[in-house]
Amino acid sequence: MATTRPWSRVRVAKCQMLVTSFFVLLLGLSVATLAVLTYFGAHFAIIGHASSDRTPYEAMHRWAFYVGISLAGLLTLGAVLGAAATVREAGGLMAGGFLCFALVFSALVQVAFWRFHNPTQVEDAFLDTYDLVYDRAVKNLSGTPRQQLAAIQDMFLCCGKSSPFSLLGDAEAGLCRGEQAARQDCLVGIRSFLRTHRNIASTLTGIGLAATVYAMLLSSFLWFAIRSGSSLDRKGKYTLSRRVPSCQPQEPSFFRRSQGSPKLQSPTDADVLHGRPGASGPSGGPRLL
Repeated sequence: MATTRPWSRVRVAKCQMLVTSFFVLLLGLSVATLAVLTYFGAHFAIIGHASSDRTPYEAMHRWAFYVGISLAGLLTLGAVLGAAATVREAGGLMAGGFLCFALVFSALVQVAFWRFHNPTQVEDAFLDTYDLVYDRAVKNLSGTPRQQLAAIQDMFLCCGKSSPFSLLGDAEAGLCRGEQAARQDCLVGIRSFLRTHRNIASTLTGIGLAATVYAMLLSSFLWFAIRSGSSLDRKGKYTLSRRVPSCQPQEPSFFRRSQGSPKLQSPTDADVLHGRPGASGPSGGPRLL
């Protein structure tokens, strides 16, 4: 009973590892989808077209995309290695999966630490880009900045921004007329959109931290189980002929044959002289006792 409990735990850990690998794979696909939408999505792309390469938003935009794709790749690779190692009971693949999970965990910790110390950095870069386009549109009402501002406002269903003095100039008031004047402030609309995106990213980050920690625990346990199982197999080659406690040890075949066969006894001199018939066997050989 004591020997079956460890192996039952290993079987349970294998099932949990397969399920965890499946969820980690889904998490990797979700992170990849979020990274692609962040870089190629309409809301982010239109702000990216309006900004220049030297703005903080553009650098942060590229950094978020590369980090998201890297994390998604490591999550997918770790899930595949963990599942394959569990099925094939390969210690090397399990160690590779553990390494992928550890790298993802370290990266997510850095992301969470950065988000904690800079909670509004992304929002500030986004709004600074909008302010830049807005100021250009106010100064040039018939050029490209005006077209860019109109495209941004149509995408976020907003128009203009409120003045701190509650008074807008003629140029600023001319940007929002008719139905556009009833739209919300663009600063409020952009903040609402970024808040939703930030909540999704924070949720995926928390799930990723929990999943990678659990996957690392399972992979390390299964790695030790695989290593101990392989050593037992190697020892098993020499312990296959162990004696059963309820049976007596068997002697070599030569001794078993000599003990189980009838004893041969040569005839004595008296038997030969008197010609006793029992002195020899039926074929005239020595008598069997």
